[in-house]
Amino acid sequence: MPDIIRNGVTIDDNFAEAFPMSGTGILITAPNAKWARQAALTMTGFATSVIGCGCEAGIDREVPPEETPDGRPGVRALLFAMSSKDAEKQLVNRLGQCVLTCPGSAVYSTVAGEFEIKVGDALRQFGDKWQMSKVVDDRRYWRVPVMDGEFFCEGKVGLTKKSVGGGNLLIMGADWDKTMRATEAAVSAIDGVADAIAPFPGGIVRSGSKVGSKYKGMSASTNDAYCPTLRGVTKSELDADIGCVLEIVIDGLTDNAVREAMRAGLHAIIEMGPEQGAKRVGAGNYGGKLGPFHYHLKELLP
Repeated sequence: MPDIIRNGVTIDDNFAEAFPMSGTGILITAPNAKWARQAALTMTGFATSVIGCGCEAGIDREVPPEETPDGRPGVRALLFAMSSKDAEKQLVNRLGQCVLTCPGSAVYSTVAGEFEIKVGDALRQFGDKWQMSKVVDDRRYWRVPVMDGEFFCEGKVGLTKKSVGGGNLLIMGADWDKTMRATEAAVSAIDGVADAIAPFPGGIVRSGSKVGSKYKGMSASTNDAYCPTLRGVTKSELDADIGCVLEIVIDGLTDNAVREAMRAGLHAIIEMGPEQGAKRVGAGNYGGKLGPFHYHLKELLP
């Protein structure tokens, strides 16, 4: 396949392959931005991959007080799982252990999905029958007494099965510093796209994987074709001038959110150029057999 050059960066004529997921989004508010963000960070911890974490989650954006229901600073967090049942289990557990416990927190639904997760209806039981409910604009909320006042939580949170997981970019550079510089610029651009997250640490994953393993019971293993240290002893996809590869994985509430996030990340890498950043950008796929969403890099180019 012929490659494409933009601003000195080689763009593989390839596509990222993504798959359907169940996704939801919540708004966490608190008396100040510090504690709203702390609650969101804790709730989205250990949520990089459904392979080992049960869900993929991350912060979508910070929300100013003038845009929140209670006039307090907020943070919107997204959570994705392979089924609505898994999404419900993960969200309820994480809200109960990570947000209910966080000082000053309150929770609101932000997704008008086809389904609903009974979040507040489950967490209200912590109130030991001291909890109270109220209905505002046909939406039920629960007030659960806690030691710093009340935990205010919406009864039901929207869930959509139209979400997408697995959009990705493979960023290849001469060394770790340059590759990281380009990848961080891409993550920063992706952070500005609504309804999309990059769930791995800082939005970046170094341990890109392939399906299967030489070890029994391992469903995924290191992507040896993109490991620079294995060039020459395996069927490598890397030229001699590539010394580091990093990956960004993207989940979104919609197909378009993932597409726009990939576009934003790709543009940021190209704008930086190979002298300061990446030499090449690719994408991971499984020959079109994994999922129905295919994001061709050439279609995302400036």
